[in-house]
Amino acid sequence: MTAYVMIRIKTDDPASLKNYQAVAPAIVEKYQGQFLVRGGEVITFEGAEETRRIVMIAFPNLEQAKAFYTSDEYTQAIEYRKDVAEFEICALEGIA
Repeated sequence: MTAYVMIRIKTDDPASLKNYQAVAPAIVEKYQGQFLVRGGEVITFEGAEETRRIVMIAFPNLEQAKAFYTSDEYTQAIEYRKDVAEFEICALEGIA
C-alpha cells in the first residue's frame, strides 16, 4: 500500500539548503519515491498559519519509506541540513 512521507521545513536561509537539495532527489528516486509536493503556495484553512515549506513524497509502501530514511545515503544528506534548518518528517500509510 502506498506510503507518504510528509516533511515540514523551517529555515531562515533557504539558500543554505542547496547542498541538501542537490543530493536528496536522487536518493528519493533510488528508493522508488516520487515527489508529489515540493514547496509552493500554502493556504491555511484552520489552525495556526503554516509558514513552513511542505514536501510530500509517495513510496510504494512503508518499508520503502523506512529504507529511504534510514539509508546510508540519506543519513549523509541529513548532515547538509543539520545546522541550517529544522525538519519535521513523518511517514503514513495511504488507504486502499
